[in-house]
Amino acid sequence: MKFVKMQGAGNDYVYVDCFKEKVNNPGEVAIKVSDRHFGVGSDGLILICPSDIADVKMDMYNADGSRGLMCGNGSRCVAKYAYDHGYVKSEEFTMETGAGIKHIKIEPKNKKAEYINVNMGRAKITSQFPEKILINGEEKEFIGVDVGNPHAVYYVDTLEELQNMDLNKVGEYYEKHERFPQKVNSEFIYVEDRKNIHMRVWERGSGETLACGTGACASAFATMKKGDCDTLVRVHLLGGELDISLVDDEIYMRGRAEYVFTGEINF
Repeated sequence: MKFVKMQGAGNDYVYVDCFKEKVNNPGEVAIKVSDRHFGVGSDGLILICPSDIADVKMDMYNADGSRGLMCGNGSRCVAKYAYDHGYVKSEEFTMETGAGIKHIKIEPKNKKAEYINVNMGRAKITSQFPEKILINGEEKEFIGVDVGNPHAVYYVDTLEELQNMDLNKVGEYYEKHERFPQKVNSEFIYVEDRKNIHMRVWERGSGETLACGTGACASAFATMKKGDCDTLVRVHLLGGELDISLVDDEIYMRGRAEYVFTGEINF
């Protein structure tokens, strides 16, 4: 199987061009390729596919083999690949995802996609505002946000507190809490000022990752609704930065996507 490794803000996936390749049992393949010691190493597997209802389709799988509905950073990578390889002919096109059709706008440079803008659609609050929850014996507050997939946004008081969180120790308590029967993506946020927020994320099925595009959108949306930031905010993640804006109640995500390497793997 031929593949390309790509990353958006450090959120890395193995991508397969299913205009040319066929992947059987993608959940099993995702587990193998995601292994950072015995596989390629990634946050999961994403298939770039033809679509009957859009210009291109993204089919994603988490590192544990579970199927995901939407990946913001992944959608930018799929968009870049499809544009750079001529599968889409316009700088504006549509992408089929498990969370519906997404509208893409490319900012090209030298005939390649440099910045990718994704209309992530409307978000909705799915909890009390905020809601109290008991995590590993400690009371916490979160704001639930749906951006095509479920998120729980938590706030900390200082950047140092955010940096010192041991997510490898406590992350699963958040992900697998009984409040979230389908598990949940958990974002931890420090608000620097009205234009900048800092984020770490524990993704369901993958653990802590360097970035999460839908998580950045959920966190920005929750912070905007709290009145603690502007409707255009930069989200600083471990792997890079994303610009999130809210226009007419729709969320837009802007950022880069980059190739890492190509290769082949046998099954």
